[in-house]
Amino acid sequence: MKGAEYVLDDLLQFGKHFDEPSGGPNGETRSVTLARELLRIRDRSGRESALIANPVQARFERDRGRRNIVVKARQMGITTWVAGRFFLKTITARGVLTVQVAQTREAAESIFRMVQRFWECLPRSMRQGCLRRSRANVGQMVFPVLDSEFRVLSASEESAGRGLTVQNMHCSEVSRWPGDAAETLAGLRAALVPEGEMVLESTPNGAYGCFYEEWQQASENGVVKHFYPWWMEQAYRSAPVTDLREEELALVEKHGLTAAQIGFRRSLEASYRGLRTQEFAEDAELCFRTSGDCCFDMEAVEQRLAAVQDPVETRRNGTLRIWLPPQPGKEYIVAVDPAGGGSDGDFAAAQVIDLDTGMQCAELQQRLGTLELARVTAALGREYGGLGHGALLAVERNNHGSGVLAYLDALEKYAHVYEQAGVAGWLTSAGSKPAMISRMGALLVESPMLFLSRKLLEECRTFVSYPGGKTAAASGAHDDCLMAMALGQAVRAERLQNGSNRKRAA
Repeated sequence: MKGAEYVLDDLLQFGKHFDEPSGGPNGETRSVTLARELLRIRDRSGRESALIANPVQARFERDRGRRNIVVKARQMGITTWVAGRFFLKTITARGVLTVQVAQTREAAESIFRMVQRFWECLPRSMRQGCLRRSRANVGQMVFPVLDSEFRVLSASEESAGRGLTVQNMHCSEVSRWPGDAAETLAGLRAALVPEGEMVLESTPNGAYGCFYEEWQQASENGVVKHFYPWWMEQAYRSAPVTDLREEELALVEKHGLTAAQIGFRRSLEASYRGLRTQEFAEDAELCFRTSGDCCFDMEAVEQRLAAVQDPVETRRNGTLRIWLPPQPGKEYIVAVDPAGGGSDGDFAAAQVIDLDTGMQCAELQQRLGTLELARVTAALGREYGGLGHGALLAVERNNHGSGVLAYLDALEKYAHVYEQAGVAGWLTSAGSKPAMISRMGALLVESPMLFLSRKLLEECRTFVSYPGGKTAAASGAHDDCLMAMALGQAVRAERLQNGSNRKRAA
């Protein structure tokens, strides 16, 4: 070998001992040494430089396993390092397919340009010899001498990764993947060989969705968890500050932050405001739960989530949860959100609340067609019919709700059904929905003990505002339990108000 000009036998020998110690500084592996010798990147100033592991990259290289998930602050260099690592694994073994998957086509093109630079900066003898390419279009390069290939895909592509046999897989910014991210990831996992290496990484994007669930379940699934807060990046410094606040003093004491790092943190507050702890993570749990778009008071939701207990009884394979059984002499409301219905549609949901107190008593969340939903909610209404006429069934009449109401009338003969202006059912509209959501927001702050369901509260923290004023579940999350509860509380407020009006009139 002469310098960094390796022939095929040299590369294949490296591949056999890729992650063994190289004898270099700090116990680095041969892969780290090879990255420094062969790979070139554009640094933050735009200069071309060797790929030398920064503190975050070095920590990842030291701690990684065969399956990895990474939660990080922005611009920490994980995508660059994994791209470099997997590029080297691709050119030091025969018959290897490496796949990187980005959140958008533009992001995929950006990653491929980086990989393209890796190849272009190799010695000419390697590029024209053992590492010559038979194909090098946008997103793909093939090395025929090795029978190996490197691909960069977008998660927005239909059937991304399906039909492939993959040895190395990197899924980037998974929390921001479009569509059904869980389905896309499942298809990619099926393509990975059992002994293959996989890295899922992302900045947080709310406590919901595929990436959040992967992080929560990582330990029990044998996946190595990596968390990298913003202060591990050496460039994140600004003008030092001396008038430290209480929470800043706590960070200095716990993590040894400098005045210049605290100055950078303050600049983030001005630029990112409520999204600072999401985009520049400081805590592996709090970073998921912070969202500038949430419609409700996050602190109130989190405090209540920490206090709720398991239901005293569950039925229907856990989809019907009961905290407070019916009491004689009490009146109840069963609020129903039919959603899409059916085994493949959205969840239908029902909330049972005490008319007098507003306390949540029971909750149903299940994929049910209109007929089955009518039967189940009618049974709930009869069970909670403390005064002999059944609970008040308040069904959202939008879309599939009209079918549920028809079955309640014709088949179940259920008479105690909520009406608006003589029409059965509740109409959720652009006029009524803001008031429903505002009422829920007030109750979460003023009377959080009314809510006993973990699923309901988890939906509250992922219910967000969109441009134009629309409110709905964040992408990948659900709001069925929340909307059923909002409906029930709205009907309760109306009934109590009408009762007060009647008393005043008398």
